[in-house]
Amino acid sequence: MNPRNLKYGHSTISLNMPEKAVPLSHTEPPLSVSSSGFTRDLRSCLYMMKSKIRDAGIVVSDKTRLCQYPLYLPLLTEVLMENGLKRDNITFYIAYGTHPPQTEEESLASYGETYLNFRFVHHDCRNEATLVRLGTTSRGTEITLRKEIPEHDLLITFGSVLHHYFAGFGGGRKLLFPGLAGFRSILQNHSLYLDFKNRTLREGCRSGQLDGNPLAMDLEEINNYMPDRLEIMAILDSKREVCEMHFGSGYEDFREVCDRYDSYFRVGDDRRYDLVVASAGGYPKDINFIQSHKSIHNAASFVKDGGTLVILAECADGLGNRAFADIFREGDHHRIFERMEKQYENNAGTALAMLEKTRRIGIRFMTSLEAETCRMMGALKITPEAAQKLIDGEKGEVAWIENASMLYR
Repeated sequence: MNPRNLKYGHSTISLNMPEKAVPLSHTEPPLSVSSSGFTRDLRSCLYMMKSKIRDAGIVVSDKTRLCQYPLYLPLLTEVLMENGLKRDNITFYIAYGTHPPQTEEESLASYGETYLNFRFVHHDCRNEATLVRLGTTSRGTEITLRKEIPEHDLLITFGSVLHHYFAGFGGGRKLLFPGLAGFRSILQNHSLYLDFKNRTLREGCRSGQLDGNPLAMDLEEINNYMPDRLEIMAILDSKREVCEMHFGSGYEDFREVCDRYDSYFRVGDDRRYDLVVASAGGYPKDINFIQSHKSIHNAASFVKDGGTLVILAECADGLGNRAFADIFREGDHHRIFERMEKQYENNAGTALAMLEKTRRIGIRFMTSLEAETCRMMGALKITPEAAQKLIDGEKGEVAWIENASMLYR
């Protein structure tokens, strides 16, 4: 048996894996970015713009999708101030989407001293007074955006690009919508994940897929309504450190970064296993169930029908959505669809995706969530000791995943 230390929140849990257990892993992107290279490329981009910049809006991700901001935001603001901008003319916007707001302590940890020295706006998607309506997509999504955003002389979006289990890829265009959009608009877009006619999840809505993905195609259409901007798009490694930094301004630039990300983190074969043991990746990937589910979704794709997934995800912040448990309390796939047809609710797609997985495989959840909460979602809470017994007794093929948040097929 080989001991493996798997991340769990801010700590690790050691489990012994059989000699024949298959490690499933991605290719770590090589480090190709430096502080000097970042400032050089940023200066070049600003020089190409030519026009006078009187103010700047910078859109950043929240604590669930950090991008080494304490290192790079001071470099970014330094270059902007070199170009004549005053401190008071630089505003940061935190793209929460429907995520809960951060505390001051969490924000300081996320953005470093820049958070103390510059104005940060905590976007509230439910505050309609802060929004402007830009149009409606062909799929019926009302396009809303925080109203200050189009008014800036210079708009910068800065965050990591990563796969997303139903939007294809996160980051890039998603920093503006849904990041700074209105609640109702976000739900209209997210509801495209559900095929109400056939009472199932749409086949094209999957990790790494943009073409043929109705939700991603809706986001592409929305992107045409967004203001011009400079996009700073990073690719992170499993240690959540920036390895590549790309500067762009259009949707094709975003797609190129997605292709590069895909080359590192997608598994090409279709082999499945009787038992898969996986870490959600530790904090912040397992900060709550909503975030942890992305890792569960990835890891489940490697499990045979009728097999078992053991997932390590602390979920220190609970479910991540107070109303989420109410959806599960419907207790039935059919009834949830009936409820969503009346009014789509935030994270309904996550609930249905979880139920689809628990109908196909057994999920054992090593977590701080209550056992009853796990049962409500179709999973069983498990201790490290019970997980080890399960591993020791498995007669079939076993695989383990060090960081299921990064790996997909």
